Amino acid sequence: MLRSLLLCLLGSAASLFALQPDAIVALDGSGDYISIEKAIYGADQKRAEPGGGERWVILVKPGTYRERVIVQRERGNIALIGEDPETTILVEGIHANMTGPDGKKIGTFRTPTLQVDGDGFVVENLTIANDAGPVGQALALRVDGDRVVFRNCRFLGWQDTILVNRGRHYFADSYIEGHVDFIFGGANAVFERTHIHCVGKGYITAASTPWDQAHGLTFLDCSITGVEDVETFLGRPWRAHAQTAFVRTEMSAVVKAAGWHNWGQPERELTSRYVEIASRGEGANNAARVGWAKTISEAVGDWTAATILAGDDNWQIPLPVSR
Repeated sequence: MLRSLLLCLLGSAASLFALQPDAIVALDGSGDYISIEKAIYGADQKRAEPGGGERWVILVKPGTYRERVIVQRERGNIALIGEDPETTILVEGIHANMTGPDGKKIGTFRTPTLQVDGDGFVVENLTIANDAGPVGQALALRVDGDRVVFRNCRFLGWQDTILVNRGRHYFADSYIEGHVDFIFGGANAVFERTHIHCVGKGYITAASTPWDQAHGLTFLDCSITGVEDVETFLGRPWRAHAQTAFVRTEMSAVVKAAGWHNWGQPERELTSRYVEIASRGEGANNAARVGWAKTISEAVGDWTAATILAGDDNWQIPLPVSR
């Protein structure tokens, strides 16, 4: 087993070393930029545009990059590749209760450390964090683009860690932590083989899925854990037609027996679309779940990322850039 792990690690390192980036970000000045955002703005405009052909690749060397990064709509055809999510960290500490230039609180939606508006943007091997702490809403990530992919990433926050606002998004082999509504929004977002860790009592999801959208937040083959003495709900409906599904998910005792919460609005029990399929673990208590959520004990084969995210354009999830 040790030999297999070593070979796997060596293979990953070799793949990354073989990567030929178009630009390198390094805090020590050894690359082309010392700022992630400036590297994105510096990308070749024709290639960076969605549909611009060969993707522009930016390699980020280890370090803690304290900055807010906004990926504009015309810069979606870019891959942002870290060397290692444990040591390559993008972080800021903006929170909703801060005062803006107009003297008013800035609010939730202007707090993200990374905001992605560009279609087709890819992020791999990076930590994206908001370290404001327990002071209110503070986003690590906001995504408004379509066909956006995150692989082998860590997302760290407290309240509202990830906002998947609109579009289709794919998260794989990642780690997400938070406390209240820390994965939320109206997008069609799939989280596959992702570790969800609850750092306080609260709610994992708060979907705002449009009524005419079949899928909202989908978790495939994930795991849910939490710190000691913490209990959490799987989700509550931010909007009336919230859709959330946990498929073949390992749930520790951190998950409350009832599973789901109606946000104090009983009428949303009639319109929310919550489902669990083949849940496992101490927190998978089908008998105690609220009656208005659907539980299925047997796995359903057509719940796959490719099927859920295909859309009218038959989008094919791209292969890893750092493979």
